[in-house]
Amino acid sequence: MVYDLLTYPDAGALVGAVAARWLADLARPRRLPLPYSVALSGGRIARPLYEAVVTESAGRRSLWAEVEFFFADERQVPLDHPESNYRLARESLFEPLGIPARRVHAFQTGAVPEFAAAQAQAELLHRAPQTRDGQPSLDLVLLGMGEDGHVASLFPGAPPEVVESRAVFLPVTGPKPPPQRITISYAVLAAARQVWVLISGAGKEEALARSLDPAGQTPLAHVLRGREATVLFADRPRA
Repeated sequence: MVYDLLTYPDAGALVGAVAARWLADLARPRRLPLPYSVALSGGRIARPLYEAVVTESAGRRSLWAEVEFFFADERQVPLDHPESNYRLARESLFEPLGIPARRVHAFQTGAVPEFAAAQAQAELLHRAPQTRDGQPSLDLVLLGMGEDGHVASLFPGAPPEVVESRAVFLPVTGPKPPPQRITISYAVLAAARQVWVLISGAGKEEALARSLDPAGQTPLAHVLRGREATVLFADRPRA
């Protein structure tokens, strides 16, 4: 379990640091001919992050010209629903940056969940390099962490068919509404070039501590054990 834990005095400092680091990563020369691929998640920190990214991108919007956007998870709701991760990203990130619709790969949430997961898998495999065992290798996955240590829509107590799945995306049932969701798998998180986890807000200290325990059983702990390195960004909110 190898990770970098970076701490910040508040959420504003956290998202500012993540935004600057993301832009710096985009500015690095790429050896691969394929576009830069990123998977976004939701959560309360997502909107402030997107707003910080838009601010940081002033005068440098050309860095986004070859970025392909995917989603680490999504609720089975219409894409214009207030609970939609896509809608949040569209309003706070894609539209302000002028990202063309062809570079945004939302889940087909109106379709049968298994079909939507398969369609998203085909799109990602077409646009990202693959590991030796056929998993797509995203350049970056941005995740939040819940009070129970969940990431994306990978929740504590998931059955073995979720934890051990080799699929890219899979339908799952979450513990709170709306329960029907599609999530990225642990296998794809393990194969990503970079995974950054944003841990913001009160009430998450215990889940973070359990996740950093080598024997921890939270979803985040499972992600950390499956990767060579992960970056954690945490703030220290006042109680």
